[in-house]
Amino acid sequence: MILRDNLQKKYGERMALNGVSLRVAPGELFAYLGPNGAGKSTTIRILSGLCRLSGGRALVGGADVEADPLGAKRQCGLVGQHTNVDNDLSLAENLDIHGRLFGMTAVDRAERARALLDYVDLSERREQRAGTLSGGMKRRLMIARALMHRPKILFLDEPTVGLDADVRRRLWGLIKTIQAGGATIFLTTHYIEEAEFLADRVAFLDDGRLRALDTPDALKARVGEWAIDRAGPDGLRTDYFPGHEAARRAAQGFREALTLRRVSLEDAFLRMTGKESSC
Repeated sequence: MILRDNLQKKYGERMALNGVSLRVAPGELFAYLGPNGAGKSTTIRILSGLCRLSGGRALVGGADVEADPLGAKRQCGLVGQHTNVDNDLSLAENLDIHGRLFGMTAVDRAERARALLDYVDLSERREQRAGTLSGGMKRRLMIARALMHRPKILFLDEPTVGLDADVRRRLWGLIKTIQAGGATIFLTTHYIEEAEFLADRVAFLDDGRLRALDTPDALKARVGEWAIDRAGPDGLRTDYFPGHEAARRAAQGFREALTLRRVSLEDAFLRMTGKESSC
């Protein structure tokens, strides 16, 4: 559904993306994980037609984003990391304008808006001004708007940034429901637990380069199964072990304060991006 072949983006002398290649399968929830400035949003801007690539090739739903930008844009819906609903319009009007831009008929727009507002649990607020909504509600409205024209692919660029934990988890449920309906979802996030919970596969992006790509479980298995965190004068040190018994035996020989726990996706990310030593 998405193909990126040696994707490159250069701003002046800085390479924001440096030869990124990957494929995303139909119906997959693919998470693009990395710190701020890694190149996540740049990738989504290229794939959604908001900026030009400097090299390589990108296909979205079979359409080349350079040769057929309108064809590519018709395939996808976009939820950016910054809230951009029209605060002076009602929720229904926000969706209606989006439908007009994609050439939907009046009847289809009305039916689709009604169904989507019910889908994201905002139907009782359909005539309310969008500016009166909470942050989490605005995110749900943005997702409904992105789905208005029935895209095959949904791009979510850090959709839960700045939201409280309970609101984030409610959005996680909505995202999984959308995937279950057949959509392909490309998610960028710097919340590692978000990628671990949601994604079928995860890519680690750092400094514009792809460092690792696999399922969350496979990425964790590369590091180990259990970990011991030890607090020392030079900071926190983490040791990894293939099983619980090996970790338990090692813990008996340590004198420092420690925590015995299962390996997380964050451990895999820190080790594979070389950031573990800086923590």
